[in-house]
Amino acid sequence: MTRTRWADLVGLLARLALGGVLVTAGGLKVDDPTGAIQSVVAYRLFDYQVAEMIGLMLPVVELALGILLVLGLLTRWSAVAGTLLMLVFIAGIASAWARGLSIDCGCFGAGGPVAPSDTSYLTEILRDVGLAVAGLWLVVRPRSLLALDAIIFAAPRHTIHPVTKGS
Repeated sequence: MTRTRWADLVGLLARLALGGVLVTAGGLKVDDPTGAIQSVVAYRLFDYQVAEMIGLMLPVVELALGILLVLGLLTRWSAVAGTLLMLVFIAGIASAWARGLSIDCGCFGAGGPVAPSDTSYLTEILRDVGLAVAGLWLVVRPRSLLALDAIIFAAPRHTIHPVTKGS
């Protein structure tokens, strides 16, 4: 397998990892707007109206970005947005941890207060760092196997028409 082919395979795996997590997270929250809002409120970073808006919009954004990444459509831009989202999630989780909050991150459904022993901030941050790295790979090298980008945005094939005398 050539180096280019390996890089394309890594791109596919990065797309499916980041995109799959975003689709799963958004899908689990989109049907539970109250739980999604509760998750954002639990971080105590925004007033209720802003937290409500974020809680309602975030699942839709996660789903849209995830679907684009899984399909390999607008990969670089979807990866930029997905990476930024992971960085925001890392900052939010680190903030909750630093302030001594005991909350479930709400990453895959409704979050909120939990017993201090039930928090898993480090593993959540490490997961999101890994996903951000996958997103960065796609920002730098968006080409990957089985991507719609390769079909839709393929360079047109130029055909050479023979010149005939006497025409």
